Formats: sequence, structure tokens, C-alpha cells
Amino acid sequence: MRSRGVRIAGAVASLVIGAVLIAVALPKVAGVDWGAIGTQFGALDAPTVLWLVVLWLAGLWAYTYVLTGSLPGLTNAQALTLNATGSAVSNVLPFGGAAGVALTFAMAGSWGHARRAVAVSTLVTGVWNTLARMALPALGLLALVAAGRVPDERMTVAAEVAAVSLAAVLALTVAVLAWGGAAPAIGRAVDAVVRVLPGRWRPRPGRAGEALRSLRAGTVDIVRRGWRKMTIGMVAYLGLQGVLFAACLSATGAHVGFGEMVAAFALGRLLTTAVVTPSGVGVSENGTVALLVALGCPAAPVAAAVLLFAFFTYAIEIPLGGLGWLAWVSVRRWRVAPARPHSVPQKVEAAS
Repeated sequence: MRSRGVRIAGAVASLVIGAVLIAVALPKVAGVDWGAIGTQFGALDAPTVLWLVVLWLAGLWAYTYVLTGSLPGLTNAQALTLNATGSAVSNVLPFGGAAGVALTFAMAGSWGHARRAVAVSTLVTGVWNTLARMALPALGLLALVAAGRVPDERMTVAAEVAAVSLAAVLALTVAVLAWGGAAPAIGRAVDAVVRVLPGRWRPRPGRAGEALRSLRAGTVDIVRRGWRKMTIGMVAYLGLQGVLFAACLSATGAHVGFGEMVAAFALGRLLTTAVVTPSGVGVSENGTVALLVALGCPAAPVAAAVLLFAFFTYAIEIPLGGLGWLAWVSVRRWRVAPARPHSVPQKVEAAS
């Protein structure tokens, strides 16, 4: 009972922090009051709102292909339900990802999928989401450099180095998944690099290679068969979210250059991983507004646009997930026989 009370208190506290970051910190970061921000919403008309809803729904549907590619036999409608309910949990609870995974196991299991297949699907989609999170900051930094919005030459060089480093990590991860010989080779290279670390922080020799081999062994069959579908789905999902962000900026009259828009979108998506609040709510919005205002964009329209985007990517996902959960509970017979399972190792371990 005590641990349950602690969890409830933690959930409430994290939501309060998120609310304070939005209600109090955001206007201060933007340098405008709520009256100025609220005025921007007055320009929204029905066709604009409908267009935003279409973009939002299209993005959610695109992500279903990431899930169906990782779990053979899963339908797009079921994938939409899984994503909606999992997102709702993550948007309400701190560290809600674990609860979302548990719900995924329960729902997918009720549709006839083996726990081992669901475990592999969870691991693979986690890898794909991580790859996307590495790619976005690199893209954002390059967009700022291309737009000439980096303050000086030293910052330009630093941004270019950071972008290339992120791209290199992305390429190495893809190599581990795609080529069997890459895991031990990269593992040996990592072991050589970490030897310079103090003993208390240094992993035991060979651990990096073992973790990479374990990652590939647990995902190789699904990755080989579904990587195109998952990659296209992820690119389409992020692309549609980017278009939605641009549409929100346009809807509130925030005239922002392409490079600034890409960089702000990338930063905002990266900050959603902040664990201090559910889905980084409050942290993501403040960071995005701070960057755009620092780049000289109009404060009130930008703040309104970021809040409008947060409505579609955070707030509205909670009732949508609730509806998905009710549909799953109500329609127990909604099942599709999964495809014949591929051979997957009995033991699936996440990379350490």
C-alpha cells in the first residue's frame, strides 16, 4: 500500500510540475502574458482546425506501420489502439513507458500473440524510436547551419561536429542490426575506447560486444522482414508531425523560417524524453519556445503554436487512449490470428 501511495504521489507531483511549467514558466520564457498568447487562438477557423486534425490522424495512422512491421499478424486498427493506449499511459504517468509496455503485452496477448513475439516487437520498436531520436537532433543542427542561424563560426563548427557524431552513432546502430559481423567489431572498438575510463565506470571487457550481439540476435528475423515497413512508417510519422508543427505555426501567425522550424521541431521531440514530467510535458514546450524566441521569432504567436501542437501530440492522446482501452475491454472477440511466428531466440535482452 505504501509503495502504491508513493507511485500515486509521484504521478500527481509530476503532473503538477508539468502544469506549472506550462502555466507559469512558459509566459516568462516567451516574454509575453497569457492574454497575448490567447489572442492568437482567435485567428483559428474551422477549416484550419479540420486540417490540423487530419494531419494528426494521418501521423497516428503512419505509426501503425512501425508496429505492424514489428509484430506480424497485428492489424493497423489494433496497432492504432496499442499506440493510443500506450501513449495515454505515458502522458499521465512519470516513467509511464513501463506501464505502457505491460498494457501492450495484455492487449496483444488477448489478440493471440505470443509473449515472446510481443517482447521482440517492443524491443524493435524501441530501437526504431531511438534511431529516430538520434536522427532528429542531427537534422535540426544541420538545418540551423544551412539557414545561417548559428551565432558564430565556432558554434557552427560545434554544431557540425555534433551533427556528424549523431549521424555516426546512427550509422553504427544500423550496421549492428543489418550486418552480423558489425556487432563484435564495434563491440571491440567500444571496449578499446572505454579503457580510458576510471575503473568504477568501466564495463567489464567484452560486455559491449555481448550487448550488441544480444540486441541483434533478438531482433534479426523481424528486422530482416520488416525494416522497410517500419522505416517508411517512422519517416512518414515524423514527417507528418513536422508538417503538423509547421501548420500550427502558420495557424497562429508565427512566421518562422524552414531551418528554424526544423530545429525547433527536433528539439521539442527530443525533450519529450525528459523524465521529470510525463512525456516531457512542459519541458518540451518551454525548450521549443525558448529556441524560437532566441532565434528572433515572434513570441506570442510562437507560444500559441507550440501549445496548439502540444494539444495534438499530448493532451488529446489521453482521451483517445481511454477510448481505445474501452474498445479493447468491450470487444473481447476482436482478434486476428497472427502470422506464423518466426524463429526467435528464447532469451531477449536489451542492450546495456
